[in-house]
Amino acid sequence: MQPLETLYIESTAKPTYERFDSLVNFAVQELPGQLDMFEPSYDSERIFAQVGSLIYVIDSQDEYLYALQNLQQIIEYAFKINPAINFEVLIHKVDGLSDDFRLDTQRDIMQRVTDELVDANLEGVNIAFHLTSIFDHSIYEAFSRIIQKLVPELPVLENLLDILCQHSGIEKAFLFDVNSKIYLATDSSPVDVETYQVCSDFIDVAVDLDLLYKPSYTQQQQQPQTQQTPESNNSPGLAAVTNGSGPSQTPEGPGLKCTSKLHNGMVLYLSQMIRGLALVGMIRSEGVQKMTLVDYNVEIFRQGLTRVYAEDPLHPHPA
Repeated sequence: MQPLETLYIESTAKPTYERFDSLVNFAVQELPGQLDMFEPSYDSERIFAQVGSLIYVIDSQDEYLYALQNLQQIIEYAFKINPAINFEVLIHKVDGLSDDFRLDTQRDIMQRVTDELVDANLEGVNIAFHLTSIFDHSIYEAFSRIIQKLVPELPVLENLLDILCQHSGIEKAFLFDVNSKIYLATDSSPVDVETYQVCSDFIDVAVDLDLLYKPSYTQQQQQPQTQQTPESNNSPGLAAVTNGSGPSQTPEGPGLKCTSKLHNGMVLYLSQMIRGLALVGMIRSEGVQKMTLVDYNVEIFRQGLTRVYAEDPLHPHPA
């Protein structure tokens, strides 16, 4: 099977939910594996000069020696044109491999690529490897890490999230793009895959309930604030869905806020931020008693985001 390379250049994606105008706007250019980008008729030099990240997909269930040779040629060619490119290798379809074999495959690919780069005297290449599958959240986790390298405000966002978690009793916090389920930033504590999966799935639950109880903005503006509290003995019950005027007002309309208590006592917390972003976090049981303080701190965090993105960092206005 031929490898697939993907380039991020600039943005045109249409949001999944019309209400959430995404801040994450990147265009994707797909280069099929059968395409020979080294032909004189193909202007690959112009493309590589504009690329922020190059994603190379390897089928882990197929023979990948030829794919690695092709990857080495692409890295050598593109790095000379644009040394700032981030090379991201997706070791894909790992769902069909055992845990031990997928780690062995990753180590083998990393060792082979590293040896090839050393033999080619290529130093300073920004390359990362990701184990991915479409049957779990690993592909979203990988793309989140890829996108974060293209966000210049990432250190500022991480610092804001650290401060928010420290003063609000939040165990883990993510700043998600609602449409793609990619998180632009998280606090400095390690990312647990299960926590990420729960927070990502919670976005769909919150948005679906929001669309169910709020048919349109025109009607919403004429209606008072409502709360829905469905409960279940066998699954995490949604504790509150708050829509309408409140501290989470955004330019796009009334802010979405949703909380859900899990069986282990942790509370999932979602609050709509700006331009398609949503803060999703897990709050410790002792922090639940201070939800008013959490709401206040989250509002301060949202105001900080407004100041950070007063000018779009991905498409700044010309001076």
